[in-house]
Parts: sequence; structure tokens; C-alpha cells
Amino acid sequence: MLTITQALYDRIVEHARADHPDEACGVVAGPEGAGRPERFIPMLNAARSPTFYEFDSTDLLKLYREMDDRDEEPVVIYHSHTATEAYPSRTDISYANEPGAHYVLVSTADTDGSGPFQFRSFRIVDGEVTEEDVKVVPAY
Repeated sequence: MLTITQALYDRIVEHARADHPDEACGVVAGPEGAGRPERFIPMLNAARSPTFYEFDSTDLLKLYREMDDRDEEPVVIYHSHTATEAYPSRTDISYANEPGAHYVLVSTADTDGSGPFQFRSFRIVDGEVTEEDVKVVPAY
């Protein structure tokens, strides 16, 4: 299960909506080994595409060095889908290389009639996708 604060949840959704119609992407880092998302890090979608996201390689290297210096790890890796449901695509699955991370997808399309977005979390390990519950809390 992903437990995330309301503030982080809101920031991820806000970023997805702000970058629409392009896909948004980013990371929420947390203390190494804690599994607790704390530091919101919106990233630039280098692809600038409504159907694909790509972290800028220089920004990503900088981020990983920074997390290493701060004894952090990527707890949540998120991106948005602008015209489809919040479910990992084949490309998303092939790029998922952090087996300990929660992969959050936010859809900015109303694909299920439940409103203007979906917020879903998945574990992706060795190409296998498992959806998990999301618990939004006021604080940790």
C-alpha cells in the first residue's frame, strides 16, 4: 500500500493538471529504507509529449546524486496520462527500473466517468504490474 500525505497527493495532481495536455513526470523522494514519500520533485518531461514522458538524462543524474547525498531514495515515481486511464503502458512497464518504488499514474482524462482525474499506484517488478491501494493521510 502507498501511504501519502494529502499535500503530496495534491501536488502530484496539480502538476499533472498544469502540464496537460503534455504528460507530467516527477519523483517523491524519502529517507532510504523508510518507504515514506516526503520530498516532492517535479521534473521536466523532456519529450514534451501528450503520449510519452522522458526524464531529462542530465536532470535525472543530478537528482540521483542529490538523493544519494541526502540518504534518500525514489519512493514514488509518477507521471500522467492525458487521454487514457491511469494504468501503466507497455512503455511504462519497460522503463520501470526501481523495483522498490511506487509507480503513481494520474490520468487527466475522464476515462471512467468518475471525474476529471484518476490517481492510482502500482508496483512494477520484472515486468509484472500489481495495483496497490492508496491511503491519503493528513500527515505522517
